[in-house]
Amino acid sequence: MGSINFPAEEERVINTWNENNAFHRQLELTKDNPPYVFYDGPPFATGTPHYGHLLASTIKDIIPRYWSMRGRFVERRFGWDTHGVPIEQIIDKQLQEELGVRSKAAVDQIGIAEYNRRCREVVMTYANEWRKVIGRLGRWIDFDRDYKTMNPTFMESCWWVFKQLHKKNLVYHGARVLPYSTALNTPLSKSEAQEEYKDVQDPSVTVSFPVLPPSEQPESARAKVEEALKAAGSDDINFVAWTTTPWTLPSNLALCVHPDYEYLLIHDTESDKRYIMLEAGLKVLYKDHKKAKYRVLWKTKGSNLADWHYKPIFDYFTNVFGKIAFRVLLDTYVKQDDGVGVVHQSPAFGEDDYNISWRYGIINGDRPPPCPLTPSGEYTSEVPDFEGQYVKVADKNIIKHLETIGRLVRQSQITHRYPYCPRSKTPLIQRTVPSWFIKVENIVPQLLENLDETHWVPS
Repeated sequence: MGSINFPAEEERVINTWNENNAFHRQLELTKDNPPYVFYDGPPFATGTPHYGHLLASTIKDIIPRYWSMRGRFVERRFGWDTHGVPIEQIIDKQLQEELGVRSKAAVDQIGIAEYNRRCREVVMTYANEWRKVIGRLGRWIDFDRDYKTMNPTFMESCWWVFKQLHKKNLVYHGARVLPYSTALNTPLSKSEAQEEYKDVQDPSVTVSFPVLPPSEQPESARAKVEEALKAAGSDDINFVAWTTTPWTLPSNLALCVHPDYEYLLIHDTESDKRYIMLEAGLKVLYKDHKKAKYRVLWKTKGSNLADWHYKPIFDYFTNVFGKIAFRVLLDTYVKQDDGVGVVHQSPAFGEDDYNISWRYGIINGDRPPPCPLTPSGEYTSEVPDFEGQYVKVADKNIIKHLETIGRLVRQSQITHRYPYCPRSKTPLIQRTVPSWFIKVENIVPQLLENLDETHWVPS
């Protein structure tokens, strides 16, 4: 018995299918039968197929083929995702070589119409390679009647779906904290923001937040504040918070501590200041905390610090948030091995900050967090002391201001891995981005019912 040449045998089968026009003949024979619809996420055509595409295509062929063999009419049209970053990266590289600029600067120079024309021109670069490889896999699918997401008919179908959701009152306008490129003036997906990191030096500052007197505290916090003041022997006690993004401090609305950790009130004998922090955070405050000159005056669980009010560093947003913000919140995301155990909250520039501030009612749909930045990352007139300054440049000026008003406790530099925009090669920031969202919460019971009625394979 001779050996079988599997690749040659596969090609023989494919040639037989092609000679008999087997796929289209199957469609012709089943066109009057009940349809089976298979929703397929289309790939980009800006690169050749890789292993992930081959595996996915094999799985995507099995299900439609099974239902075709059961006699159902299964129309299969190949699709192309023609939107997004991969295409823009190709054009950015072209424009960088031609004009010496890229991203938004290049779009401003050549115009949106020309930019879109170039994108359409290159979007199908590897279409023939895809057709060859997918066919060689033995997948039955129609390349001649393909669809592209840039087709008006496809985009109109997306708008139609959005309209149906809107008519059912399932759409709302809100915000989400996302990785953001100030060079491109656009948010990035979380996966894209993970593509490029660089080792950078950033300022590391520890800042003080004076606790307000008992008369200005809510009833729930007053007794514990008085207890701490008595232990301190002074009416001047401060929370301290550590951050590597001083530029977010003008938008500070709260502090956050861990409810289960033990916090210390210490007396720094050199400065005669009294600070509230974790014991693990002493290494941030002092180069060698074993030799540092301080005394522990009082200890308490983080839960006892809830709702303590403090004096804000800046008064830019006190008119809106003065009565509901600038207080201590509780959450278990606070870590012992990072910072001093007291985390400054700027909800427009941190996902955890946003979620915690929303939960405590500091921000909501009618009261969004302060985000005093232009699309390019410069301060607006809402922050007059630093108006027009790019956030990363403003860091040093904010630190100088903190020192002038006596709120800077310690300053140093930190080297860490920081995300960069893969297209503009500039640092990313986190910021709230307004967008449209779907109210999934309202239809969870219906979704669960549908899941119970779904036939899962494997079950």
